Amino acid sequence: MLHPSLRPYYWPLKLLGAVLSTKWGLRLGASLARYSAGANIDGLHCAERHIPSRHNGPDIRLRIFSPVNRGGVLPAMLYLHGGGYAMGCPEWDLPMIKRFIQERPCVVIAPDYRSSFAAPYPAACDDAYDSLLWLRDHAETLGALSEKFIVAGQSAGGGLAAAVTLKARDTGDATVAFQIPMYPMIDDLQSTIGMQNNNAPGWTAKATAIAWNLYLRGLGAPCLHVPPYAAPARNVDFTGLPPAISFVGDLDPLADETIDYMRSLSETGTQVAFKVFTGGFHSFESLCPKAAISQQATKFLLACYSEFVDEIFGAPAVGSGAR
Repeated sequence: MLHPSLRPYYWPLKLLGAVLSTKWGLRLGASLARYSAGANIDGLHCAERHIPSRHNGPDIRLRIFSPVNRGGVLPAMLYLHGGGYAMGCPEWDLPMIKRFIQERPCVVIAPDYRSSFAAPYPAACDDAYDSLLWLRDHAETLGALSEKFIVAGQSAGGGLAAAVTLKARDTGDATVAFQIPMYPMIDDLQSTIGMQNNNAPGWTAKATAIAWNLYLRGLGAPCLHVPPYAAPARNVDFTGLPPAISFVGDLDPLADETIDYMRSLSETGTQVAFKVFTGGFHSFESLCPKAAISQQATKFLLACYSEFVDEIFGAPAVGSGAR
């Protein structure tokens, strides 16, 4: 069932999926993330800040990335890393952050939000939202536009991107120009057909179940009331949300919830750019970036991103270093 270009990666990623389908495997991933902290992106201005929590949490470690030679004030992006809410750090997603900045110059802030091992929901969501508000308040200092922002993320980071976007709509605290929730982890019920017994490479239905239990454990068991900021698939009102870009592999356990989310947005008249890639598993474009299907997905993502930036913020001037 795999796309031919992904078949050479099958066994290593099956092993990865088996490891992550255990609580100790997720904990190992969370422990290993600290060794990536502080890594930079060649050719970009890279900085680190610790910003205060607005929710009585610890200070939030924040990575800031921007072009070295910028042409004036730039759009700003809040980027949220993946990892099942349980593991990861901003530095795990440096290749994707670099691609966004190279495609259309922007200022990217990426918080090292608390993992579910450190604290369950709402810790990660609070850290992500606090980072958006910090960006709003410090955009001018960063050389970024302050009126509206891009919110993006992969997997659990895509779930947080959807949650932050939803909360910003509800509160009016900040304006999200458009959202990029890539194959987002948003449905705690895990009841879709594609989720059932999904043992695809890299990330499985079992891993998803363990990750949701860790993230939502603070709500009690069973979770009788899960707010949409914890699991955006629980949202019932999709009006007034900003345009969205996403993609997903059809073998991904999160495929159906991604499709449902994008369909719900589209049905309200929201502008949506979305594609399902046949034979792709979870995070295939990041795990196997040289595969043909991965290059197709990345090309689609960046083309849509460029189109949205040009439409909303204005096309870059010739010679601005956008590409």
